Amino acid sequence: MVRYEVLDGRATITIDDPDRRNAMSNHVMAALVEAVASATDDPEVRVLVITGAGDKAFSAGGDLSGGFMDTPIASHGSRGALADLFRSLRRSGKPVIARVNGHALGGGFGLAAACDIVIAVEDALMGTPEVRVGLWPMMISAVLRRLVPEKALFEMMATGRRFPASEGVALGVVSRAVARDELDATVDATVSALAAYSPATLALGKASFYAIADMDIDTALDHLHIGLTATGTTNDAVEGIAAFVQKRDPDWQGR
Repeated sequence: MVRYEVLDGRATITIDDPDRRNAMSNHVMAALVEAVASATDDPEVRVLVITGAGDKAFSAGGDLSGGFMDTPIASHGSRGALADLFRSLRRSGKPVIARVNGHALGGGFGLAAACDIVIAVEDALMGTPEVRVGLWPMMISAVLRRLVPEKALFEMMATGRRFPASEGVALGVVSRAVARDELDATVDATVSALAAYSPATLALGKASFYAIADMDIDTALDHLHIGLTATGTTNDAVEGIAAFVQKRDPDWQGR
């Protein structure tokens, strides 16, 4: 149900169950964790792209018809794969792009939001409809609470309403909403832009970007001060500055 492909420095991870709107069963979530780990550990991979098969849905969320909540207590541990997935995305030293090719709901919406960059088709609907079936969007709250203003987020969760990708941009969850025929070109251009820069710098930058989220301003500035010095000690920083001075393209080594 999860396809993993690597080509030209790009790892594409696809939830491949279009007939069921790429639902996220416990098995699928565990497979996504494994795929993210494989891409993170592969030195040939520069950028991760997560998407759904077909053109209807990125992911409609938890697989309620496939045993997702059949045994709430007994399956408690396996449902934790979603939390593991969010952690692995955050801790990966490589940029992760969500290619949102269709509706992103519930856990699928949370998965997209957990990626570093979200590029969505304009006609994709998003939301947290769990309340409609007597559930609450629990684990995805940890991701969304850091992105969406409090009042807007609670209203979204408590009503289960769906909204277009354009509103996702306004709420701070979606990076760009594009026409369907522009999706792949936009994703490709973003992958190329990211792959053109130092892997070491992107890894250190991503780590510092998320690390300061819950810090007070003084602690954050101290952390970033050290981070700037750490980045300056990398071979890529030395190479990048030399290339700039010599007016040539840098030869990144990723260290």
